[in-house]
Parts: sequence; C-alpha cells; structure tokens
Amino acid sequence: MGDLPRAGQLPAAVGASFAGAPVLITGGLGFIGSTLARRLVGLGARVTIVDSMLPGAGGNLFNVAGIEERVRINISDVRDPNSLQYLVRGQRFLFNLAGQNSHIDSMRDPFTDLEINCRSQLSIMEACRHHNPDIRVVYTATRQQYGRADYLPIDERHPLHPVDVNGVNNIAGESYHILYHQVYGIRTTSLRLTNTYGPRMLIRHPRQTALGWLIHQAVAGARIDLFGGGTDRRDFNYVDDVVDALLLAATDPAAVGEIFNLGGEPVTLRAAVETLLEVAEGGGGCRIVPFPPERKAIDIGEVFTDYTKIARTLGWRPTVPLREGLARTVAFYREHWRHYVDEG
Repeated sequence: MGDLPRAGQLPAAVGASFAGAPVLITGGLGFIGSTLARRLVGLGARVTIVDSMLPGAGGNLFNVAGIEERVRINISDVRDPNSLQYLVRGQRFLFNLAGQNSHIDSMRDPFTDLEINCRSQLSIMEACRHHNPDIRVVYTATRQQYGRADYLPIDERHPLHPVDVNGVNNIAGESYHILYHQVYGIRTTSLRLTNTYGPRMLIRHPRQTALGWLIHQAVAGARIDLFGGGTDRRDFNYVDDVVDALLLAATDPAAVGEIFNLGGEPVTLRAAVETLLEVAEGGGGCRIVPFPPERKAIDIGEVFTDYTKIARTLGWRPTVPLREGLARTVAFYREHWRHYVDEG
C-alpha cells in the first residue's frame, strides 16, 4: 500500500485542509473528541467544542488543558435541536462524536440511550440539511453494531445483529447519516470504531469501556478481575491512530457516503491484561472470575474487525503497537491521576 500515514504524520494536504477552517466537534470534551481537538488546533483550525458534560459520560475540562484559550467551548446537549441549528451554521467540518457509550447503561436506561444515540442524530442531520448542507460530516459508530461474530475478521458486509440497546441505536444513528447523504447529498462518512484507548479516556468507573477500568486498576495497583477465561481475542486502536482516521475520512472525497471499520492486530484479553500489568510494573496481579449476569448477557465473545477497506481506500492502518500505547497511557494517568479519578 506504499507509504501510509503514521500517527500525527499525515500527508501535508490533509493538514492544509484544516488550516483556518471552522470545525465543530460534538462530544469534544470527551476522550476522542478532545484528542481530535488538540490535533486540529495544531493544524490551525478554528475549533468549536460541544459537550453536555453529563455526569459519568466522560466529558472533562482537563482534557483541553493548554488549549482552552484556542477553542470555543459550548456546554450544550445534542438533544437540544435548537442549539444544534445554530451551531452547525458556518462550519466546514463536523466531527459527530457525541454519544452514550455504555452498553450496561443502555440496558438500564434504554430511553436515554435512544434520545442521545438515535433521535439526537436525526436532529443533527436535519440541522445540517436546513442550515448547512455543504458541511462535511464524519460520524463515529461502533463495532458493537455487529454483535456476536458470524465469521472473523468482521468486514463491513457482516450482518448487524447487536446484543444491546446501545448497538441498536448506533445502527440507527449511522443509518441516518448515510441516508442523508443518499437522499439530500450531505457529505457523510461513518467510522465503526473498535476498542479505542489512550490518554484522556474515562477510567473512573467500569460502565463504558472494560479496558479503561483495567487501566484504572493497573495504575492503582489493584488486582484485576478478568471475566471469563480471557481467551477471546479483541483488537485495539490507540487514540492517535483513530484521530488519523477521522482526519483522513473528512478530507478524502473517496470517503463520502462510505462506512469503514477501524481495527488492529487481534490479541487475547488475557495477553492484553498481561501486557498492561507489565508496563504498569505489576500492579495487583490478575485473576479469572465468572461474568456477572448482566454483563454475560450482552458479551459479544471473540470479535475483531477487518480494516482492509479503509486501508485500500484512504491509506489508513494502525501504527501504535499495544505495548507502546499502553505505556503512554499508564504514564499519562500516573501524572494526571487526580483529574480522572480523585475528583468529581
């Protein structure tokens, strides 16, 4: 595939596309959104961040420490259609990252998940259609939409049979984005993310990402309880690689109207935990424990995705090895622990 972009080293033409450009990021105070905002500020973009700062959802003002004077922050909920109608006006790019990401919470409170991940996405598309039809939109979906694998690795043609409310609503949110391209010509792209990790991810509680909570336990020196046998394989993407994919998708015309998997080298969950404990210098060790019933019911088992399509179309591939990414992540939380665990 020739010379492919490495994290933070994209082709100059990609960076030039954002110089001076007005960019809107929904969910911009969260993990991926704030990392994207930092990259865009470095490229000279005029960034507006929208975030509701819902308790427990991952929004954190410390995520933009050091760039807070160079971005515009709007504390607003994507469930408010009036604010979105105003905010999309004049924007050249929209990175639509706002969402309720907890699979457990989606089962406990399905109607909130419906409002955020489904109805709000339709409102965003309507705001673009009526107030900025020329905007370029990149939406972040999830590999959870596939549910349990019929075959591995999972490509974009794999059937969608989600195992939780979150997966169902993400399918709807993604479908609205693609439909509004097909019917109204809105230039949209959807990226189906796999397990994204790195600095600034939510690690305070275990309801959003299993890996985030495992990182919390390892840095805290606590014993890690690994559900099941730990033999299922998963793939992981370091956040800088995900940001590269977002920027490529937003600037390459070949991405318009398309859905792409991200993905990485599959490893067993046990191997991932052992690597984490090694870079965290031991922690409290690990033991295998049974799945709690509410988690077992929605566990997807062994799942990893095929990212051939985005590699061929946009030249993207993951570049940060798991060990290196985990080492960077552990170092970040050791330095900034109080901003992600002790406060709030």
